[in-house]
Amino acid sequence: MRWWSLANFVSNSGTWMQLTVQNLLVLKITGSAAATGLSISVQAAPALLVSLLGGAAVDRWPRKLTATVSQALLGTVAFVTAVLVACGRLDLPVLLALAAVTGLVATVDAPACALLGNDLVRPEDVPSAIGVGSLVHSAGRLTGTALAGVAVAVFGTAAAYAANGLSFLFVASVIPFLRPVPGAGRPAERRAPAVPAQRGTRAPAKEMTVREGLGFFMRRPRLVALAGITGLSAVFGRNYGLTLAVLVTGPLAGGAGAFGTVSTVLAVGGIIGAVLGARLRRPSVRLVCTLAAAGGLLQVVAGLSPSLAVLLVLVLPMAVVETVSDTAGTTVLQTDPPAHLRGRVLGVWGTISTAWGLGGPPALGLLMETAGARGALVAGGLIISGSVATGFVLRRRRAAAPVLLHTEVRDAVTSQPALSQAA
Repeated sequence: MRWWSLANFVSNSGTWMQLTVQNLLVLKITGSAAATGLSISVQAAPALLVSLLGGAAVDRWPRKLTATVSQALLGTVAFVTAVLVACGRLDLPVLLALAAVTGLVATVDAPACALLGNDLVRPEDVPSAIGVGSLVHSAGRLTGTALAGVAVAVFGTAAAYAANGLSFLFVASVIPFLRPVPGAGRPAERRAPAVPAQRGTRAPAKEMTVREGLGFFMRRPRLVALAGITGLSAVFGRNYGLTLAVLVTGPLAGGAGAFGTVSTVLAVGGIIGAVLGARLRRPSVRLVCTLAAAGGLLQVVAGLSPSLAVLLVLVLPMAVVETVSDTAGTTVLQTDPPAHLRGRVLGVWGTISTAWGLGGPPALGLLMETAGARGALVAGGLIISGSVATGFVLRRRRAAAPVLLHTEVRDAVTSQPALSQAA
């Protein structure tokens, strides 16, 4: 697990280094902010379209081999991009094609690596492993973003892509030496039905189909509820890079330096939240909803902040709550399904989360155009916390009330052999 965490830190640093440089590269090639947004959408589009197939592949193929091959492929794409940049042969269509390939490979790589990390620890330690992964991701994001400027200034743009390629190859070289706990990562054997199949009925399919994973997800109310509250939070409560940027530079009359300070506090809060999330033992959807409601209320207060100092005080707990909630939700998502369905469930989640990622910013931008930065933060926080409160009330009302029988009625029922078992 220590080797896997080190490899993930190196990989995340390289990935964020490349992402930071890629946006600057697109701007340099085209001079268009719209083209930059297009490159991000093209890389995300495969997750929206083929994540279900990627999750099915993870369930069907050996996990270590799948993760090794996907990491090697991502490294190859990064090296090809570095060569094209160094030779001055990279134009927008080629860059978009490479971004699409990266997104396609990631539909398999993301669930494979996530589940592989869980295989390295005992089941009761999976929440801690996910928390460690969140901490590594936050640290890698800070490191990669900082190194991107140094790499471009000293070695040029191609160096960032080359460094990311090396980081992928480092992960691919570590994976074969990992030792999963006994029995982890093996597809569960499909048991025969307890009741013999009736004549004329079709035997259950042995292949791990995409439909099976989608059906399992839709039949699990807790997963549907998790998707709903996470979607609301993603649209109205997680886009702090947009809402807080407008709030700081607008109503609070701060500059780029002030927003940089807010971003740093958000990053520190994310690291603290990851440490706290690693201590969770039995996270639940109820915990995720409670944390989402708390984050929504904090967001409401942040939207009403009279000064930058007050906002900085609120931003830290907002980031902590968000990260702990993410860790709890990820743990539920990766441990609730049976082992042979986890890849496909993560594939379903990849499709849903990508839809939020693509549709959330435009919806939030429209809300900000209508209500302003303060209004968007307040309205978004109230929508999240109000939805959670409504869900709790409806769930409590749906709980069946106990039926009380008088002694005479109960005795009359239980005295009849035909009704005693039913009673």
